[in-house]
Amino acid sequence: MTAAFTFPGQGSQAVGMGKALADAFPAARAIFDEVDSALGEKLTGVIWDGPAETLQLTENAQPALMAVSLATLRVLEAEAGVSLGRDVAYVAGHSLGEYSALPAAGSLTVSDAARLLRTRGLAMQKAVPVGVGAMAALLGLDYEAAVEVAAAAAEGQVCEAANDNGGGQVVVSGDKAAVERATEIAKTRGAKRAMMLPVSAPFHCRLMQPAADIMAAALAKVTIKPPVVPLVSNVVARALTDPDEIRRRLVEQVTGTVRWRESVGYMAEQGVTRFFEIGAGKVLSGLVRRIADGAVGIAVGGPNDIAGVKDALTAARAV
Repeated sequence: MTAAFTFPGQGSQAVGMGKALADAFPAARAIFDEVDSALGEKLTGVIWDGPAETLQLTENAQPALMAVSLATLRVLEAEAGVSLGRDVAYVAGHSLGEYSALPAAGSLTVSDAARLLRTRGLAMQKAVPVGVGAMAALLGLDYEAAVEVAAAAAEGQVCEAANDNGGGQVVVSGDKAAVERATEIAKTRGAKRAMMLPVSAPFHCRLMQPAADIMAAALAKVTIKPPVVPLVSNVVARALTDPDEIRRRLVEQVTGTVRWRESVGYMAEQGVTRFFEIGAGKVLSGLVRRIADGAVGIAVGGPNDIAGVKDALTAARAV
C-alpha cells in the first residue's frame, strides 16, 4: 500500500464546505446529521450558510472540519469502494485533523469526536484571554533556526515552535509581545517573511496547559479502539496503534508542536507516495510536495473528486 489519508486542520474551513457532497450522497448527509445530533444543535446551518465569523469560532470550526472530512470519507467508501484496511497504509491529521483521522480509522465514534472537538475548541479559546497570546508564521527558515528565533524572542515569556509544517514554514506561538519580537528577529536571520496570524489564541504552546487538562479529563471518558490502520501522531511523528498511547498523545498535542514535516517524512520513508487530503481545502496537499520528493498530494473534498480517488487507488492495488 502506497497511500495515506490525511485530514486538514483549522484554517481550511469555508462557508458552504461539504454541502455539494451532502446534496449528492446520502452517506455524507448522514454524517452531518450525526454531528448535529451529537452536539444538540444545527451546526450544519453554520457550515453551509454562515456567517463566516461564526464558523471561524474555534468551537465551531473544529467539529465542522471533522464533519466534512468524515462525510467525504463515507462517500469514498460508499461510491468508490474505498477500504482503509486494504487501501491505506496510514492516517494522519494536522492538529484537530487527528480527531478526523481517528473516527476514519475506527478508533473513535463520529459522535464522540464531535463532542471532543467542541470541548477542545472551547477549552483552547478560554485557556488564554483574547489579546494576551498570538501566533506568527516564519517563512523561509528551517525548523532548527525557527526554534532558535523563538528562544531568543522569549525574554522570560513564552515563545515556542507550534507547527513545523515543512517547506520552510514554521509557526511560533506564545505571549503576544514575545511572538512580535520573534517576527522581527526572524527577519534579521534570513526569513523571507514573518507575519502575525489572525488567530484568537496561542495554540500548541505551554499557555494551552489549562486546555490540555480539560482534554485529559474528557478523553478519559471515551472509548478509543485500536485503529484499523496506524495513526501517525503529531507529537511523535511516528505510527501509533495502542489506544492508551493515542489518548496520551492527544493530550500532549494541545501544548506540543505539530510535527507535520516529520510526520509526512516518516510516511514517505515507509513507502507512501500518494497522500490524499480528505475534506476541506488543499493546504496539506501543497505541503506534501515540498516535504517528500516524488510524493503526490491529492485534495479530495467534492463530488468531482470521488472518481479520481477510485482510479488512483485501483491503480495502486494493481502495483
